[in-house]
Amino acid sequence: MELLPWLFVAATACLPVGLAYFGKIFPTLRWLLIFVPIAFLSVLSTVYPGIATLVVFFDVIGVAVLAADLLPLLRPCRLRVRRLMKRSASLAKPHEVQIEIDNDSVTKWTIDVRDDQPDGITSTPDSMRIVLPPKKQAQVRYSLRSNRRGAFELQKIYFRLHTWLGLWVRFVDRPVVDSLRVYPDMKQLSEYAVLAKTNRLSLIGVRKTRRIGQDNNFERLRDYAEGDNYRHIDWRSTARRSRLTVKQYQADQSQRIHFMIDCGRMMTNEYQGLSLVDYAFNSMLMLSYVALHQRDSVGLTCFSDRVHDYVPSSAGGRHMNRLLHATYDRFPSFVQSRFDLAFLHLSNHCRRRSMVVLITNVIDVLSANQITDYLANLSGRHLPILVLLRDHRIFDYADYPDMDETVLYRSAAAAELLTWRNEVLQTMRQRGILVVDAFPEQLTAPLVNQYLEAKSRHLL
Repeated sequence: MELLPWLFVAATACLPVGLAYFGKIFPTLRWLLIFVPIAFLSVLSTVYPGIATLVVFFDVIGVAVLAADLLPLLRPCRLRVRRLMKRSASLAKPHEVQIEIDNDSVTKWTIDVRDDQPDGITSTPDSMRIVLPPKKQAQVRYSLRSNRRGAFELQKIYFRLHTWLGLWVRFVDRPVVDSLRVYPDMKQLSEYAVLAKTNRLSLIGVRKTRRIGQDNNFERLRDYAEGDNYRHIDWRSTARRSRLTVKQYQADQSQRIHFMIDCGRMMTNEYQGLSLVDYAFNSMLMLSYVALHQRDSVGLTCFSDRVHDYVPSSAGGRHMNRLLHATYDRFPSFVQSRFDLAFLHLSNHCRRRSMVVLITNVIDVLSANQITDYLANLSGRHLPILVLLRDHRIFDYADYPDMDETVLYRSAAAAELLTWRNEVLQTMRQRGILVVDAFPEQLTAPLVNQYLEAKSRHLL
């Protein structure tokens, strides 16, 4: 009888080890509320042997409660699960996911649900708790966000089953394999379309520019649509047809834009979790969307120490898909960019006059001289535009100096680098190169404005 309380203590202590190893069942902190009194009473029985019988009675009750609460977890877990989501997402934008869970068992479950999170993806919320009655279905929704482009695979959905008294939890997973492709920011395209339709592009920094041929090249008559210019209403046709009719004008066509995006080491810098290449692709896609709607052709070359991707110039709405597929899994690498190979490839594959937009970052004399020479040689045959992305850290060091000696030297070095950078930009402008100089997150509007200005001035 004196050893019996200790047998209960040993059994209660060893049971979680076996359950964790064989069934992924673990005790919770509430489990200690039963185990600690059992252990305390067992120690007390060694001091007062006369209470051994009473101790055994309470030990039996404690073990019975633990076993009764554990029993539902030992039964087969009949949970069926499905993940519902779109297979494509935008970089750094929330992507809605729905998980449907069917409980085919006769047990009412309290479940914590957590989806798979590949490297680079975060979920909000991280886990969801539901109470699922027997023979019922429940849905949970969350949003995931990816700070990296590319292809991802969500392989499993994880559950944590809680017992009625909360003394035990069981970890269960179900294989649910879904692929997800994260593209550069596509939602900005729909936002642009809405603002363009309602004539509010100034909200994103795009200036109004008169379209070439808008007032001269008549194309056709069509029904009035919301957002059309009232000055284009043809009143004679409206009276004849008894419904509003507008004149549609045709913009200049057969103009081409070719993007050259540097994916070398100078574009590996990050700001707010995104690399400079991510910002470059976002702005490139926005300008491509604008140009394609202007009926221009768009091409793309991605390069670092070699040419990685080449998309020939083409027009039409479907061409956006080609640009998206060429950029969604292209990342910057820590190699020195070969501008000579990139411009040689351009000269061999892009012979018709185009607006050549080079997006890069420059902090050394050698690269600056190479870029200046190559772009200057394009003048006349093409319209070169250099897009330089600013580094926030350098500008912050120069703008906010401190009297501390170390910080002051750093600020002086940053100011000297910015002075040299400004001289490089002036040299490029003097040699006939159009320059867009902007912070990465503010690049889209200046780039679109430069394109619209070039069209309005007949530079292409």
